Amino acid sequence: MDDKETLRVGAAVRRRRRALHMTLAAVAARSGLSVPFLSQIENERARPSMRSLRRVADALDTTAVELLAAADSARTVDVVRSGDDMGLSPGTGVRPLVRGHHQLQALEFLGEQDTGREYLHRNDELMYVAEGSVEIEAEGRAYRLERGDTLYLSGGVRHRWRATDPATRILMVAVAEHIETTGNR
Repeated sequence: MDDKETLRVGAAVRRRRRALHMTLAAVAARSGLSVPFLSQIENERARPSMRSLRRVADALDTTAVELLAAADSARTVDVVRSGDDMGLSPGTGVRPLVRGHHQLQALEFLGEQDTGREYLHRNDELMYVAEGSVEIEAEGRAYRLERGDTLYLSGGVRHRWRATDPATRILMVAVAEHIETTGNR
């Protein structure tokens, strides 16, 4: 692979493996590569040679070219303008702030929002109220956030929220669901 634009092929390998509902051990058996090496590839701690990438691709019933095409760039600079149409239905009041498949997800919510549902995310999440106010229920407690307030939720916390003011603007930032987080909680 070219060092000028290092591709994070590990994310593409992980997505493909999970889409096929395969374990690392199954890919290792089919490719002849070790589970630790495959884990290092998926976690971007090792860069496979083209020969190894072909073996992984064969084990995943795809090609090295397709894996490279699905790879994330290690260096990404992307400006999302306020008027960019990111494919969501107009009038939903939700706008992605980050394009593509990355370790970080960010959304902007505008106006009154109340899905009436409870959320449970695997990874951490941060809510910042830029304008207006939000009512949140988390872990059996009610919170009211006003302009400038922030709420942090660790992964696994059940919560629901609603914004009832038409002038409300919320920024939601979260670790993407496809990222495996580790650490002591």
